[in-house]
Amino acid sequence: MKAFADLFTAVDQTTKTTLKTKALAEYFTTASDDDKLWTIALFSGRRPKRAVNTTQLREWAAERAGIPLWLLEESYPIVGDLAETIALILPPADEHEDRPLTHWITELKSLAALEVPERRARILAAWDRLETTERFLFNKLITGGFRIGVSQKLMTRALALATGQEEAVLAHKLMGKWTPETTSFHALIEAEDPAADASRPYPFYLAYQLDDGPTEIGPPEDWQAEWKWDGIRGQLLIRGTEHHVWSRGEELMTDRFPELARARDFLPDGTVLDGEIVAWDAETEMPLPFNTLQARIGRKTVPKKLLKDAPVILLAYDLLEAEGRDLRADPMADRRARLDRMLGQLPAEAPVRPSRLIDFPTWNALAETRATAREMRAEGVMLKRRDSPYLSGRKKGDWWKWKLDPLTIDAVMIYAQQGHGRRANLFTDFTFAVWDGDALVPFTKAYSGLTDAEFRKITQWVRKNTEQRFGPVRQVTPHHVFEIAFEGIHESPRHKSGVALRFPRMARWRQDKPLSEANTLDDLKAILAAYG
Repeated sequence: MKAFADLFTAVDQTTKTTLKTKALAEYFTTASDDDKLWTIALFSGRRPKRAVNTTQLREWAAERAGIPLWLLEESYPIVGDLAETIALILPPADEHEDRPLTHWITELKSLAALEVPERRARILAAWDRLETTERFLFNKLITGGFRIGVSQKLMTRALALATGQEEAVLAHKLMGKWTPETTSFHALIEAEDPAADASRPYPFYLAYQLDDGPTEIGPPEDWQAEWKWDGIRGQLLIRGTEHHVWSRGEELMTDRFPELARARDFLPDGTVLDGEIVAWDAETEMPLPFNTLQARIGRKTVPKKLLKDAPVILLAYDLLEAEGRDLRADPMADRRARLDRMLGQLPAEAPVRPSRLIDFPTWNALAETRATAREMRAEGVMLKRRDSPYLSGRKKGDWWKWKLDPLTIDAVMIYAQQGHGRRANLFTDFTFAVWDGDALVPFTKAYSGLTDAEFRKITQWVRKNTEQRFGPVRQVTPHHVFEIAFEGIHESPRHKSGVALRFPRMARWRQDKPLSEANTLDDLKAILAAYG
């Protein structure tokens, strides 16, 4: 565990990717294969299931530290992380043991079969044998909240340095539904497997945001344009007798969208499509609003009514594999032409459609089309260079997303709550309201968009202008107006205002605007009528 703790310290104490990559590469060169495999799993989101609930951890840690539980509870929001709080309050280890990372994960996995008293004894014994940083990591593993400032892309780069393999090859090997229980480091990383796991998707190619328009990226004829749909990015794989559906976040979603199983009836074996999963209105041949699809997100099983109310299809915009051949190195224009030939003659009942391309003779013409994106229930347009291959990760130059400017409304801050982690001492999470007659009606929360200096300034104000406290939440004097930016709006009976926003954030602190000039609930409903 010491080697893993040293790795954590090395990557946690720097923001330089070169230093993080170097530390990871050294670890992947020297650690045991089992520890390397679990490290890859942890950094790619494959964490052990939570073994103990946090209420029990709090109680056991306070007891072992010899402090009242309320003192631990008061310390937690200041530290900003429960695992770190517990690691800091515990007394020094009685007898430190340097067991490998795999040992402690095996120990955690065994807890699920134990009664609570035995779980408690095993965790206390572990705390007594681990140093502070090791305890912190052990606690993160217990709670299932293991996150470190290392992206999968950075980890893959470090693995490439340590193994001498290409990043793209490793990125593909790390995709799929493997776990440390179902494979080994050799099988996953070192072995050559020409018949790779049939469920394994390709690493997604991601676009950069285009802020200033496309006039500087070259002539229009070099580019392909299509709508940026407001759905779930996914890959549909048809290999052998099975199909698999993967999200961009490497989440297997096959069971959540049973309609896509019918794609096997229409598409040939050895097909992989990249596209957008959307709720679909067959009558208008248009996507339904995102909140319709949202009802299905996170559901493992889908009842018949929801299947009827929110049917989904895949709007495909790229063909990554055909007849079992990887097409990613082919030019975009060729892949798209082959995609259109494959999907162009499918019947209406097929759960797949080609995402329509946008014809545009000039950039100005495309700008005019882009302005109608919300009418199409899209977020803007995508631009892809016609001769570009399908790469891995976010690469600048060939793929761009040209999104619409967000919708905005001016609102009043009425509640504030402290943040977490490095912002645990600042108030960063706010609730906003609009006017309904003489009353302020809350309608959204937001916690991003301000600078650290602005957060520090508003924190000082909150502490001086708190009217009531409700646990960690403070009700403050209505005074400050903020411009709230958001991507979408829809009806919501769960909210007092009757509306809910998509991706709300603070665009500006309107210190120039008096309270009386904040927007009204009628203004919100007018936006809902226009864009909901």
